Amino acid sequence: MSEELKVKTMEEFIAQGAQPEILFWVGSAGSYDDRAKKISRAFVKILNRANVDFAVLGSEESCTGDVAKRAGNEFLFQMQAMMNIEILNGYEIKRIVTCDPHSFNTLKNEYPSLCGNYKVIHHTQYIKELIDGGRLSIEGEAYKGKRITFHDPCYLGRANSVYDAPREILKKTNAAIIEMKRHKKTALCCGAGGAQMFKEPEKGDMDINVLRTKDALETNPNIIATGCPYCNTMMTDGIKAHEKEESITVLDVAELIANSI
Repeated sequence: MSEELKVKTMEEFIAQGAQPEILFWVGSAGSYDDRAKKISRAFVKILNRANVDFAVLGSEESCTGDVAKRAGNEFLFQMQAMMNIEILNGYEIKRIVTCDPHSFNTLKNEYPSLCGNYKVIHHTQYIKELIDGGRLSIEGEAYKGKRITFHDPCYLGRANSVYDAPREILKKTNAAIIEMKRHKKTALCCGAGGAQMFKEPEKGDMDINVLRTKDALETNPNIIATGCPYCNTMMTDGIKAHEKEESITVLDVAELIANSI
């Protein structure tokens, strides 16, 4: 994180005898991928602006095990999950917010069977909560007159039925929100899920991310909004494949909100 951002670890909170409002689960992409780090910073900027008492695990955070599970390695998944659960339970964590729908789905739906029971919400849901509660106000008009289309991440939308939160907060930017033909329940995958992010695609007529980007381009957008670091990468590569990187930007919802405050 950059110097002007205030970020405390759980270790620091415990040393002060305090508990944070939320634990921000940064995730592997948000921690290590240079592009995804910008999403993490944008979300922290929002948390700072809303005066949220939050913590991160820092070096104690490990991969949720999502990729191992999707790739078929259940043993590795359970090893990674149990290690995380031991740390989370040791800190008595109750509420987790993450920018990564893959982490969101795994922590929310797959950790409970391993004794990891937490209230897990996606960052778009939490930003909406902050706005609705009067803790965060969108005053800028950086995107007024712009056309934005939102790509539904599979593990947020179809897997967990979270469709409204990202759209409702995007409307706060005063941009025109244009839906793709395939959206919400009928949205097409970006091509990164199920550990596909880390392998070359099978031979075919068109890569999935290029096809999904084609859906987005049909709305004639200025910006393609995402709610997942993996979707962000795939749509950005899709924009390059269509040679539209000079005219269209791919931004996470958190980045759009952070730029608007």
